[in-house]
Amino acid sequence: MSAGGQRLVAADPAPGERRFEEGLRPRTLDEFVGQERIRENLRVFVAAARERGEPIDHQLFHGPPGLGKTALAHILAREMGAEIKVTSGPAIERAGDLAALLSNLGPGDVLFIDEIHRLHPAVEEILYPAMEDFRLDLVIGQGPGAQTIRLDLPRFTLVGATTRAGLLSSPLRDRFGYLARLEYYPPEDLVRVLARTARLLSVQLHPDAALEIARRSRGTPRIANRLLRRVRDFAAVYDGRGAEIGADRARFALERLEVDEAGFDRLDRALLTALVEKFGGGPVGIETLAAAIGEDRGTLEDLVEPFLLQAGYVDRTPRGRVATDLARRHLGRSPGPAPVQPPLL
Repeated sequence: MSAGGQRLVAADPAPGERRFEEGLRPRTLDEFVGQERIRENLRVFVAAARERGEPIDHQLFHGPPGLGKTALAHILAREMGAEIKVTSGPAIERAGDLAALLSNLGPGDVLFIDEIHRLHPAVEEILYPAMEDFRLDLVIGQGPGAQTIRLDLPRFTLVGATTRAGLLSSPLRDRFGYLARLEYYPPEDLVRVLARTARLLSVQLHPDAALEIARRSRGTPRIANRLLRRVRDFAAVYDGRGAEIGADRARFALERLEVDEAGFDRLDRALLTALVEKFGGGPVGIETLAAAIGEDRGTLEDLVEPFLLQAGYVDRTPRGRVATDLARRHLGRSPGPAPVQPPLL
């Protein structure tokens, strides 16, 4: 973990990290690395919308944190030559807050709502006609004297981002013209991300060092850039500022930071070790597992388990968590017993 308590391999931004990310954010679709299918689709949508002289359709980007959803929203606005207004689901507490945002949009503007799954249901109701018919239906007053006022809105583009697409209501999800799921990056794409970041930071990064960092970045550009900054610190102290960072220096720094070859930190390894060694690979309940390693259940469920599940190191079953053979091999243990096949009748 970093000095402030943030895990180096956490996909969410650390305090103060957003300003650093803004300086690295790609400005065009050509600069954006990875997510090739989504990038090419957006290129077509932008070109078609510009040819028609219309705003691009509403877009929803979903997937794990740190993969570029916010960057794509800013890129879309820039490619369309539009202004972008940025907010988040939790920040829009009342229907009036959303009405104020929408009524201040200009023709073709982009409204970006991060964590859109956290919108209040009453706010969502206001959003439906705004997205579909570009109008606001506002209720003034209460009781028998209440009146509905309809305000026309300029055509705009709503871009939503969420890590929990399953929590979006169907009426809201169905009003987006394009839904794109961002996937974890393969190491070769992360190497390209790191090469670009190194240029922007004036860091001499050898390709082998970039690959070493990429393999330990859990498929997430935000983590890759964070690890590069920490590796840069080690290189500046041990090799002198401006020296090329080689694979050996990157490996040394990452081992000092306790980030192993799979991108696991101490907390990941503690969970896997307890699951394999204390509980024979499982199944074991999450409460028992949390108590065994002295961590909060919510921390394990929200911050540790998602990547272990996605990467295939842990399975979640009705009886509890189970370590896979991949986890056993990572810890240097022999694979578990083969499952017993039921007899043929």
